[in-house]
Amino acid sequence: MVTDQIDSSTPQPARRYNYWLGGKDNFAVDRASGDEILKTFPTARIAALENRRFLQRATHYLAAEAGIRQFLDIGTGLPTADNTHEVAQRVAPESRIVYVDNDPMVMVHARALLTSTPQGRTTYIEADLRDPAKILANEDLLATLDLGRPVALMLVAVLHFIEGYGAGKPIVRTLLDALPSGSYLAVTNATKDPLSPETAAAYDAALASGVTNIWPRGRDEFTELFDGLELVEPGVTPVSEWRAEHETAPRPDPAHVAMYGAVARKP
Repeated sequence: MVTDQIDSSTPQPARRYNYWLGGKDNFAVDRASGDEILKTFPTARIAALENRRFLQRATHYLAAEAGIRQFLDIGTGLPTADNTHEVAQRVAPESRIVYVDNDPMVMVHARALLTSTPQGRTTYIEADLRDPAKILANEDLLATLDLGRPVALMLVAVLHFIEGYGAGKPIVRTLLDALPSGSYLAVTNATKDPLSPETAAAYDAALASGVTNIWPRGRDEFTELFDGLELVEPGVTPVSEWRAEHETAPRPDPAHVAMYGAVARKP
């Protein structure tokens, strides 16, 4: 049983994120972890909401303007309103989406991620971003996506769980190398860049003590993820500002979100 694999004694990113978004699919340990992070970064809920809105805007752009019909969404998280397939299939019902996550709780709720239109298809696989080759070789992925045609690789609020300077780039390269010209990459990642020195120091202390495992990347390191790609306007921005002209104004202070986002095309 999948439920036997669920560890309710250790906080999990997907469940903590669900808590910040106001969901109910989390345990006391996730809420405690989320509250501990809020002590250092009180606007974490704002960051979670803005990151989710970035995912929705990026998916709409990719489906409506870039013409993408295939999505590989890694680090899916627990289902909420307007998941990737719902946004994409509203634009193009024939869109095909593969969701990937390593939290068994997501598998329990995967049925909500599999409500595809008749014309399209959605698949969920349990796998870890740290093993991109295994993801790419998965039979369900290969049965759902045609890797000879453009794919949008979505790494939204997941790459920052890969710790270490430069550690994210090889994973991104492995995944992108398997995708053809015309594919896209969408990424968001936490950053300390807009934080005050005091908040940045508190973040470092929380990271060192294990209170948080969200690895922040500066603008230079984040931008390097897109080497060789064509950045979509407006380029690298705070997630709350990426193509957000139709969002409610005023937009949040970048220091309250502390996350970069960008979308780019593989030439």
